[in-house]
Amino acid sequence: MNVRILAAACVVLCATALAGPAFAARSHASGTTITVTASEFKFKLSSTSAKAGPVTFKVVNKGKLAHDFKIGGKKTPLIQPGKTGTLTVTLKAGKYPYLCTVPGHAAAGMKGTLAVK
Repeated sequence: MNVRILAAACVVLCATALAGPAFAARSHASGTTITVTASEFKFKLSSTSAKAGPVTFKVVNKGKLAHDFKIGGKKTPLIQPGKTGTLTVTLKAGKYPYLCTVPGHAAAGMKGTLAVK
């Protein structure tokens, strides 16, 4: 009988050890996704706030010029008209400025601030 209890305990411990990393990976992969629509000369975000952690920005260029999107020290490559790019950044609570780094675009209005809670 003791052997059966010991075997059952081993099965439970092994299952827990294997399931733990799988659950951790799933929770880490989840996060906030924000759609950013770029056009001349503005960004429209689907949300102006996000939860702390990984935030994925899906940047859709609906303009006639190429644009990029920079936030939290990272930026997308140049996104051509009609194309989409993505950027995932891990952000802590605070306020994060975002902008288009193409010369003159931020000055023309392609900038803003994202609140992270």
